[in-house]
Amino acid sequence: MKKNVLYIGIAVVVGLLAGWIIFGNNGTESKSGSAISDTHDHSNEIQEVWTCSMHPQIMQPEPGNCPICGMNLIPVETGGEGLAMNEIKMTKNAMSLANIQTSIVGSNMSSEKDGIISLSGKIATNEENNSVQASYFDGRIEQLNVNYKGQKVNNRQLLATIYSPNLVAAQQELITAASLKESQPALYQAVRNKLKNWKLSDTQIDAIESSGKVRDNFPVYATINGTVSEVMAREGDYVKQGQPILKVSNLNSVWADFDAYENQISNLKEGQKIKVEANAYSNKEFDATITFIDPMLNNATRTVTVRATIKNNDNLFKPGMFVTGKVQGTKTQSEMLSVPASAVMWTGERSLVYVKTNPNEPVFEMREVSIHNRNGENYTISSGVQTGEEIVTNGIFTVDAAAQLQGKKSMMNKAKEDATEMPKSQMRLKFSERFTNNFNNVIKPYLKMKDAFVATDAKQISAFAKMTSKAMKSADTKDLGKMEQSHINKTIDMLDAIGKSDNIKNQRADFIILNENLVAIAMNIKGANPLLYVQKCPMANNNKGAIWLSTEKDIKNPYYGDDMLTCGSVIEEINE
Repeated sequence: MKKNVLYIGIAVVVGLLAGWIIFGNNGTESKSGSAISDTHDHSNEIQEVWTCSMHPQIMQPEPGNCPICGMNLIPVETGGEGLAMNEIKMTKNAMSLANIQTSIVGSNMSSEKDGIISLSGKIATNEENNSVQASYFDGRIEQLNVNYKGQKVNNRQLLATIYSPNLVAAQQELITAASLKESQPALYQAVRNKLKNWKLSDTQIDAIESSGKVRDNFPVYATINGTVSEVMAREGDYVKQGQPILKVSNLNSVWADFDAYENQISNLKEGQKIKVEANAYSNKEFDATITFIDPMLNNATRTVTVRATIKNNDNLFKPGMFVTGKVQGTKTQSEMLSVPASAVMWTGERSLVYVKTNPNEPVFEMREVSIHNRNGENYTISSGVQTGEEIVTNGIFTVDAAAQLQGKKSMMNKAKEDATEMPKSQMRLKFSERFTNNFNNVIKPYLKMKDAFVATDAKQISAFAKMTSKAMKSADTKDLGKMEQSHINKTIDMLDAIGKSDNIKNQRADFIILNENLVAIAMNIKGANPLLYVQKCPMANNNKGAIWLSTEKDIKNPYYGDDMLTCGSVIEEINE
């Protein structure tokens, strides 16, 4: 028993001695490390940035209110990796999963050289060679021998058999006049000429005269050569004199219609030589000449038609076939850079690329570029990137999505006050059942106010704004969060401003901010009645876009009234 106590005592002493040795030394080192830590450089620490939960493009160095919607700003989450304001960093795993690829600008990124412009288009029939085979007399088509598209038609080929009461009568006149041709030659000749005007040949007329028999069903022969491009009548149809039966195209020559963008027009002119290639005949080029440049621009595609005429004696080109053309531009583009089309995002107003700013890390920054031309699968860039810079050429939309999620400058966010707003469906606001019931009373006068905006009636707008404000102020806002209350307060401020004004221009400016807040509220109201549609006009608010609520799908624009009544579209539907 005494031995056990002795052993325990020895173990305690040894433990205390070991603890002193270990923790005593660490404590010394800790103090030393603390002293070193106090002297390290703070210059690289990330400054805190504040943003708006509804408008992540807003970035400010200190807290405050959002300049767009008036909400309180919240701090941006930062990774502390020393990134610039508009830089984003992706993980290597995300890069691999999205198959994000980059290329160095100027390192043989495209095949364009010496100012060659590439155009895409398709083969069309040469309308100068189109003909119509018409019926030269009234009648009913008893049999149609050429009855489908693509059939070959030769001159004097039997096309159809037609029953014509007028032709039956004319044949009887010929038989009668033939018996009187000695005594009345003028009458005889007039009858023959009548039949010739109906495109009957002398051989047919002589056959009728010699047989003395009238044919009920008369054959119709082709007077043209070519390929049927359209059948315009069917068996059993009653056709009138001059009515088309067939549309025939001569494919000995065809048109190659190419689409040229606005910024390519200055490099093209009639008479230029163009090399045409078709997928059906790889590694083979056909010589052609530009014969026509459409003077009218297609507003939908922002292109003009550039036409070349191609000889097609061997019938190699078929209408509808896709082709590409290469033409020597009239202006040199040697000072410009060419990048793959997959590297450029186009928003309708801006052309954007993502530049890799760190050669050793997956760090990217969005850059706005100026597009000069599109040549096939490549864009010619006149400014925005430089030779030697590394840009994303595959997976650019994945990189942009990552930028949006991090609240950085992106395709949808300009990182300025005038950028496109975050979709309201992404807002998460919580409202009580009592507020929801009261909110239905807010919507009714709001919709009347919206209709007054459509009618451009400033007095009615002011009256309904006051009613809407009164309803909103009467809503039960107890126990609501700061974000919810911020939207409500801003809504009331704008309604009061609209109610006090009689200037339609100022009212519409306040209506924009009002809807930024009211739509966010409506999107989070459960059981809202009636069914509401969120509609947007992209041209309002100086082409930045503006939204509003409506109970009808049909667009009636409150920002322009009768001037642009149907400008806009439905972007969200509140159906809960």
